[in-house]
Amino acid sequence: MELRLAEVFAHLREAEAEAGAPLCAYLYDLAALDAHAAALAASLPPGCDLFYAIKANSDLPILQTLAPHVAGFEVSSGGELAWVRAHFAEIPVIFSGPGKLDDELRQALEHGVDCLHVESRHELQRLAEIAARLGRTAPVALRVNLTLDALAETPLMMGGKPTPFGIPTEQLPACLDWLRERPEIRLRGLHFHLLSHQLDAAAHLRLVAAYLAQTRRWCEAHGLALDHVNVGGGIGINYREPARQFDWPAFSAGLASLLHEAGLPGVRVRFELGRYVTAACGYYAMQVVDIKHSHGKTFVVGRGGSHHFRTPYAQGHSHPFHVLPVDDWPYAFARPQAADQRVSVVGQLCTPKDLLAFDAPVESVRCNDVLVFPYAGAYAWHISHHDFLRHPHPAQWYLPVE
Repeated sequence: MELRLAEVFAHLREAEAEAGAPLCAYLYDLAALDAHAAALAASLPPGCDLFYAIKANSDLPILQTLAPHVAGFEVSSGGELAWVRAHFAEIPVIFSGPGKLDDELRQALEHGVDCLHVESRHELQRLAEIAARLGRTAPVALRVNLTLDALAETPLMMGGKPTPFGIPTEQLPACLDWLRERPEIRLRGLHFHLLSHQLDAAAHLRLVAAYLAQTRRWCEAHGLALDHVNVGGGIGINYREPARQFDWPAFSAGLASLLHEAGLPGVRVRFELGRYVTAACGYYAMQVVDIKHSHGKTFVVGRGGSHHFRTPYAQGHSHPFHVLPVDDWPYAFARPQAADQRVSVVGQLCTPKDLLAFDAPVESVRCNDVLVFPYAGAYAWHISHHDFLRHPHPAQWYLPVE
């Protein structure tokens, strides 16, 4: 996604000029998101479907922008399911995630989800009884924790080793045998999601190829008639080196060749992307309220912090940012500043872990300037501990699709 910094900066300058207090806000560029989602969907080869995993960012304007471009939404809780159905009565929904409650399984059937991703034999048994009581057939995909030789690990692994996610490979045959006696369950597909934060397009293509090859073997061995394979999401954002992002054009071209050579007839490939869809449309802006020099280090203190923008701490990186100069200075004394040095950006929380960027080089930053953190459109506000210290929530702004 191309970052439209000029448009973002112009909006923030206007907002700062009108604000009666130091600025703290999220800004989402819906026009950029619209173009990005349309390009992703259009570049997938025939036989593929793009779902959006709303856990990344479930704001209604985000979902409304994405709905025309995706095959449906992926949810991972009863709350997410209710939120989607309250605003999108007909859009296809797939329900994933561990630890589903009986009430959530019942809601999924009553709301007519397209597919339930089942995480264990126990969950499968509970779903069968609930479906029987409701007189419905439950469409399911079995999530499998697949063990692969030479699986290249990423910073966040969801499978391929002992994890709470999915059905271990050795337990799958017993589940399939059990399903043959349960007409209230319709097995539609298999679901794989072994890793996240993948930045290597070639490695991710090899992973999808391994998923398809294993699915083919199981279909032949167990006589399965599936209509789709869900290969999860997992494509990451390079926060440390923003200029070096996942090579989506190479991946989609390679995927087309893979499906032509080794695709499964009549079996569609589903993607459920979250972070890669929305991260680049979001910005977190915080106005500088103090600059402090302590024991040889310089700290830039902004209004806000990790209770609003937890991404840097969660990912363990120094988040890139831009300095938006603000010329207004309302005081008679000299304006604190830092120039041509490295700084750490912190927030207002009473903990040294409230760290958004560290040892970051700046040409110039002054009190009252605005720091703008890009790639804040996914797993940012939505994973943060909003009410710690009871600071006000940031403003939420959306640049509309023209």
